[in-house]
Amino acid sequence: MTDIARPDAPEIALTIRIPSPGQELLEARFVCHRLYEAADRVRLLQQIGPRVRAIATFASGGVDAALLAALPRTEIICHYGDGMEKIDLDAARARGVVVTNCGTGVVEDDVADTALALMLNTMRRFPQAEAFVRSGRWTGPDQFAPATSLGGKTVGILGLGRIGEGVARRAAAFGMPVRYHNRRRKDVPYAYDEDVRSLARHSDVLVVAAPGSAQTERMVDAEVLDALGPAGYVINVGRGTIIDEPVLLDFLEQRRIAGAGLDVFATEPRLNPRFLALDNVVLYPHAGTYTRETRDRMARIQYDNLCRHFAGEAVTNRVV
Repeated sequence: MTDIARPDAPEIALTIRIPSPGQELLEARFVCHRLYEAADRVRLLQQIGPRVRAIATFASGGVDAALLAALPRTEIICHYGDGMEKIDLDAARARGVVVTNCGTGVVEDDVADTALALMLNTMRRFPQAEAFVRSGRWTGPDQFAPATSLGGKTVGILGLGRIGEGVARRAAAFGMPVRYHNRRRKDVPYAYDEDVRSLARHSDVLVVAAPGSAQTERMVDAEVLDALGPAGYVINVGRGTIIDEPVLLDFLEQRRIAGAGLDVFATEPRLNPRFLALDNVVLYPHAGTYTRETRDRMARIQYDNLCRHFAGEAVTNRVV
């Protein structure tokens, strides 16, 4: 489907639905071609290829070399987000295409909040407690099973970037000692582990806050989860690919770890159905940044960068 803003407006391609209010902003200003709705994507690309000058993308929408080849007049890719693993940056460089994202200081606080919320809900079992009350079992003979305290438990953070540092500050406020593993040691008052297994072995809660990449893919594997042990918890607000998901499911089903709180998944939004049968995992739909305030800022950054580009002005948060 194509929405016409005005006949002379620049034409852009949307690889995926942009969360509100982002899509509304774009469609009011530009001629937007919704690739994700195309019944025949190849035919649509052939039709619009000579005219499209920009691509707007988000999350799993992505932009690869084949799409850039099909849209040869593309001048700029504006990403509604910060992680760039779904965009072929080398292909963009080779074609001289500008790439922008939402930059730093926009999503970090919300994602760190999400990590703590997942920690609380997983360890204190708030979803199960609410279900217990709603089911009427509270007035019956059943007793709700005890949960696990956060205070005094050691949090190990994999990836001490802006999000990881936000998690560390919040965890410290809960009285939780903090450790971390990073590509390089940082000047912070937290204990450092040289590898992920050591981090897991010294932690009660392993928080994954690293970016997705070939280097981090399946970094949390069976050896790491074994090191975490049957009383340990995993929280993932990084990327689903960082954890070996089938192995994680095995460990959860066999109670070889105590539980997990997950905002991201390897094949999202299609979830492995094994997750749905588990009562020791809290599932969140990759919505760590999904607050009105943050999504409004992300939408405005994406929109403003497109407007700046077509006005011949310098863009912000340029990646390439």
